[in-house]
Amino acid sequence: MNLQRWIARREVNWQRLDILLKKIEKQGLKSLRANEIRELASLYRSVAADLARTQTQQVSQTLTQSLQILTTRAYTQIYQGSRRQEWRAALEFYRWGLPSVVQQTFPYIAAATGLFFLGAVIAWWYAWQDPTFMSLIVPQRLISQVRDEHKLWMGSIVGIEPLASSSIMINNLSVSFGAVAGGITAGIFTIYLMIFNGLLIGAVGTLVGQNNLAYPFWAFVFPHGALELPAIFFAGGAGLLIARAILFPGKYRRSDALKFYGSQAAQLVFGIVPMLIIAGTIEGFFSPNPIVPDIVKYLAGLLLFVFLLLYCSRKGAGRKD
Repeated sequence: MNLQRWIARREVNWQRLDILLKKIEKQGLKSLRANEIRELASLYRSVAADLARTQTQQVSQTLTQSLQILTTRAYTQIYQGSRRQEWRAALEFYRWGLPSVVQQTFPYIAAATGLFFLGAVIAWWYAWQDPTFMSLIVPQRLISQVRDEHKLWMGSIVGIEPLASSSIMINNLSVSFGAVAGGITAGIFTIYLMIFNGLLIGAVGTLVGQNNLAYPFWAFVFPHGALELPAIFFAGGAGLLIARAILFPGKYRRSDALKFYGSQAAQLVFGIVPMLIIAGTIEGFFSPNPIVPDIVKYLAGLLLFVFLLLYCSRKGAGRKD
C-alpha cells in the first residue's frame, strides 16, 4: 500500500479521537454529547482496525506504538466509563428504584406475607391443640433437644461462623429463588413455600414457647429476621407477579404481561440479594453470639426493621437530578 497516502487519509481520525480522549480525560465522559459518544465508539473501532493493519504491514514501529497507545487510551475510557455507569445505575437503583418497585408491587408482597403468617397461625393453633402435629413439621432431633434438654440449637454455629454464614446465605437464596421461580407453576409452588415456611416458624415458635425458651429464641431471630423475612416476602411477591402474568394478563397479551410483571419481579430479586447476604452475615456472626446480651439483639433487630420500613417508604419525588 502507499503508506504516505494511507497515513494522510487516516490521520484525521486519529487526531479527532485524540481530541475526544483529551476532553474525557480532563472533564469526564459526561462532558461529551450523545453524538460525540457515538463518534468516539466509531473512531475507536476504526483506529483499532488501523492498528491491526500496521501490525501486519511494513509500517514504522513508531506509528504502530502511537496507535497502540491511542487505542489503549480509548479502550480504557470507553469500557471503564461503561463500568462506572453501571455502578452508578446500580447505586441509583438501590437508592430509589428498589423502594419504588416495592411500593408498586406492595399488594403482591402483602399477599405473600399473608400466606406466611397464615401458615404460622395454623401451626401455632394445631401445635397447642395436638402435640403430635409438631413432629409433622419440626425435625425430631430439635424437638428432643428443646423438650428433653431445654436447650436451643443455635450454639452449634459458634466457632464455625464463616461456614455457617455462607451455608445460611445459600439456603436463604435457594428458598427465595424457589419462591420466585414458583411463579411459573401459576404460583402454586410459591404459595406452598410461603405457607410451609410459615408453618415451620409457627411450629418452632410454639415449641420454644411451650418450653420457656421463647425469649432467647426470638432474640436470636430478631437481628437477622428483620431483613431475612422481608426478603423472602419480596421473593414471594415476585413469584406471585409472574403467576399474575400467566393467569390474569388483563389488558396485555400474555407475552407482554410476562415482560411487564417479569421486569418488576426481576427488580425485586435484584433487591433481595444484598438483603439476604447481610442477613446471613448477621445470622452467622451476631445472632448466635453468646457475648451479646439478648436485649441488644432485640434492639438491633428492631432498628434494622424500622430502617427497612423507612427505606422502602422513600418517595422518588425527593430525588435530585
